[in-house]
Amino acid sequence: MNIVWSNFFVQLVAFLILFFLLQRFAFKPLFGIMEKRRQMVLEQMDSAKKNREEADQFIEEQKQALQQARKEAHDIIEQARITSSRQADDIIQTARSESDRLKEEARREIEAEKNKALAALKAQVSGLSVLIASKIIEKQVDEQSQKELVEQYLQNVGNQS
Repeated sequence: MNIVWSNFFVQLVAFLILFFLLQRFAFKPLFGIMEKRRQMVLEQMDSAKKNREEADQFIEEQKQALQQARKEAHDIIEQARITSSRQADDIIQTARSESDRLKEEARREIEAEKNKALAALKAQVSGLSVLIASKIIEKQVDEQSQKELVEQYLQNVGNQS
């Protein structure tokens, strides 16, 4: 194999010129674009990492907020249960007091009516006694007449009732 040195140098010079031109006009812009792309990918990766960390933090905050809300709901339910129990006890106590008051009022009314009836009966008996006594004194009757008179008055009283 025989090397022609003149062709070799011409090809070497042509190669160097081509390399220089490619370096200047093709590789430099291409590497610039690739560097920009690399920077953009790095920024997107950093942004994604930051977003994931923020999302994890947000999820943790939401878990804590949910746990707090559950605790508050439980406290509210417990407070409502206590309040309703207290109100039920108050209602029962009020009903018992009212029942006792109504019973006592009914007892007093019954006692008053009983006393009125006794007073009326006593008045009637005393009136009848006085009437019988006055009739007996007026008539001064014998025993048989006295019996008849008492029976007559008793029948009158029975008819008046």
